[in-house]
Amino acid sequence: MASPARWELFPHDADVGVRGFGATMAQAFEQAALAMTAAVTDPGTVRPEQRVEIACSAADRELLLTEWLNALIYEMAVRGMLFSRFAVTIEDGRLSGEAWGEAIE
Repeated sequence: MASPARWELFPHDADVGVRGFGATMAQAFEQAALAMTAAVTDPGTVRPEQRVEIACSAADRELLLTEWLNALIYEMAVRGMLFSRFAVTIEDGRLSGEAWGEAIE
């Protein structure tokens, strides 16, 4: 049986929407992050050379997803990186995550 982990992009009024699917909420968040990378480039071309730790929290899962993606966008901008691999743990409204990627020019 195929893994339920997958992502997709969809049209959105603001720009582009991302969806992540997985057997767990953490896996779905990892897939949403991968979709966000796919909105910029082919994630398969991004080498997972450097690891960045990310932590955030929110009152509900929708806000937590927003915080997670915003934290990734911040790290991408500040570090000049793209990410292609993610690991997320979620407990009691707190997310601990890692993103692996490479610097871009």
